[in-house]
Amino acid sequence: MEALMWISHSERPLKALELCQALGVETGDTDQNAGDIPAIETVLRCSLGLVTIEALSSTVRLVHFTLQEHLSNDSSLFSSPHSMMAEICLTFLNFRCIRDLSTTLDSPPAEAPFVGYASCYWGAHARKDLSQGVELLALKLLDGYDKHVSSKLLLIHERDWWWHISQQRGSNSLAGFTGLHGAAYLGIVEIARALLEMREWDLNAVDVERNTAFAWAARKGHEDMVKMLLAQQDVDPDAMNADGRTPVLWAAACGHVGVVEMLLERIDVDPNRRDRYGQTPLFRAVWAGNERVAGILLEKGDDPNIANNRGQTPLFGAACKGHDGVARVLLRRRDVNPNAADEYDQTPLFIAAWKGHEGVVKMLLKRWDVNPNTANKYGQTPLFIAAREGHEGVARMLLERADANPNTADNYCQTPLFIAAREGHEGIVKMLLERWDVNPNTADKYGQTPLFTAGWKGHEGVAKILLG
Repeated sequence: MEALMWISHSERPLKALELCQALGVETGDTDQNAGDIPAIETVLRCSLGLVTIEALSSTVRLVHFTLQEHLSNDSSLFSSPHSMMAEICLTFLNFRCIRDLSTTLDSPPAEAPFVGYASCYWGAHARKDLSQGVELLALKLLDGYDKHVSSKLLLIHERDWWWHISQQRGSNSLAGFTGLHGAAYLGIVEIARALLEMREWDLNAVDVERNTAFAWAARKGHEDMVKMLLAQQDVDPDAMNADGRTPVLWAAACGHVGVVEMLLERIDVDPNRRDRYGQTPLFRAVWAGNERVAGILLEKGDDPNIANNRGQTPLFGAACKGHDGVARVLLRRRDVNPNAADEYDQTPLFIAAWKGHEGVVKMLLKRWDVNPNTANKYGQTPLFIAAREGHEGVARMLLERADANPNTADNYCQTPLFIAAREGHEGIVKMLLERWDVNPNTADKYGQTPLFTAGWKGHEGVAKILLG
């Protein structure tokens, strides 16, 4: 029954060795006893055919999804499963042999396969059912958390963050990631409150990347934790980390609406504060496609035209990613500049045409103040780039604009027709040739015509259309 509990209530599928080690943990133990760990064959025999092992992944699963549904939903089968699982995870992590593991490890060692799951998911189980026993074991673990391998294995889940600090900081990358940081990261308010009652903490202490505990709570979207920490006297809700990112920027980037709303109510939070890359909370929200967050930030007075260090505005980000909803929110603003170009002179229309995002292109072309002929630093227009990439829908919309010039050539004197012929995009070639003002014989700076380049590239269909 304990094996069935773990398989049906785990946060991710367990490997066979992980399950066996979990079943060998008894609450109250202070160290691992190898004799208590059952063999997987024993577990399978005891499970009466209800459990099987995936051959390729070595994960343990139930024989049918309907059994999974039954075990997950029938509350009479297991008493407080998540509390029990959290307690087993924490008991294991507090074992002397686990505390002695080196923090230089990047993955669970062969002798402790369960340490990975226990490190990453004890908090998830505790959030679902926090007992007094779990709280006491958690407080024990979090005392000296910055010297425990489980904090590193937890942070490896933040892959971008971990890659960055492992490249930049080396083996001391856990420095400063305290128990309060861990509780805030996991979002367990009761444990964080207990830590604050145990002793005095520097609420603005930072880890190796200069993230405060409050910043982690905001980044993970733990609203109750954010609210509790905001109630503390000395917390800085606008502290910047090593990359200049503030809690509100993290919350905006991750789409945590409630956290963003709480922070924007504070007079000591600057919603236009830029990180080291020049990105504002609005830019990060737009880039991630978080439409609601972007709307809230704009309502609170965020400047929609602040560009990052590469000259990219929030509207450019929406156009690049194809986030139609966010682009619509931005374009409703009269003060949005739809033609603001990046460091390569690429406008939002250009980048949307390049990526083939028809919805954004359509919205931009409805604006009378959007110039469809604005070229980038290489002389390429939105029509040119759509023709090169073969985006027929985008090319059609651009050609429907009376002021779109189908003959504008790039720095190599190559026209949209030339580039479409070179790339073999027959549909766009036909579309361009339907225009009375398109010259099919315009040569580039090397004297090559569209027909020449189509023949050179072996595009027989294009050549036939050109020969018409």
